Amino acid sequence: MRVGIVGCGLIGKKRAESIGRTASITVCCDLDVERAQALASAHHADATGDWRAAVARSDVDVIVVCVTHDLLAEIAASAVSYGKHVLIEKPGARRAAELDQVCTASQRTGALVRIGLNHRYHRAALQAKDICDSGVLSDLMFVRGRYGHGGRPGYEREWRFMPERSGGGEAIDQGMHLIDLASWFLGDLKLICGRAPNYFWDGPVEDNAFLLLETSSKQVAFLHASWTEWKNLFSIEIAGRKGKLELTGLGGSYGTERLTHYQMLPEMGPPQTTIYEYPMPDNSWEMEWADFMNDIRLRRRPEPGIKEAQAALMIIEQLYSTSRP
Repeated sequence: MRVGIVGCGLIGKKRAESIGRTASITVCCDLDVERAQALASAHHADATGDWRAAVARSDVDVIVVCVTHDLLAEIAASAVSYGKHVLIEKPGARRAAELDQVCTASQRTGALVRIGLNHRYHRAALQAKDICDSGVLSDLMFVRGRYGHGGRPGYEREWRFMPERSGGGEAIDQGMHLIDLASWFLGDLKLICGRAPNYFWDGPVEDNAFLLLETSSKQVAFLHASWTEWKNLFSIEIAGRKGKLELTGLGGSYGTERLTHYQMLPEMGPPQTTIYEYPMPDNSWEMEWADFMNDIRLRRRPEPGIKEAQAALMIIEQLYSTSRP
């Protein structure tokens, strides 16, 4: 596979590194041409500041889109219309309807589209899914998730605080990962209620998002995404009738990635506890890329894809329409 990277910032670099030996990078594109040139030089690729030219190239099979949210769907739709397979960095768009054009182009050309939600591919998350699927927890009851960081000086002046570019604040940022993970474990979710306040950062988007979601069978997900989490935090708890799983940490500033399995005993009382730790470097980006390559090879629908991204974005849009000042 020959790959074009559109957007050569931090995430574009991570995506480029994740490709490894499974594909070759042909072109790197960024409005900041010097940034494109720096990434292209590291991967022996061409550099350009024109994304339209990059997605139209005949020597590109896959486009990876890692730009601000306002351009994600437009670039992806153009790439798919040329028959390029596309990995769109989360959230995929500012609003669910923006992905309609990508879906239409995909149906016409047969190109596949994956949404970059790499948290599904963390080692603890993959093992937790295997445990859930094994049935050892019995029926799942609820998911409780927290995810956040504390920003940085001048954060309120960055593009994430410009709703015309970002589409929203923390709900569409880290909240997107929480909604996706909760849906992955529980199934389709609907918003029951929520709040999207701005407590600390001076800007027009929320710095905290609280969501109460529910499946058709009344399983609940309570999620909190925060830009006022002064010590970086990631925590997902999955509760079943016969035990609970707790995922914490993502490595780096979020702490060692860990999965704790609390298995309820027949006599109840203190559970049997098993702890798995993953102190090794994060390989979720590589795992996600490898799965996308298998999607293409096997001609299977990528998951998470457009459907999953639109479902999560519709929850976020409903949150914004009902709970923002």
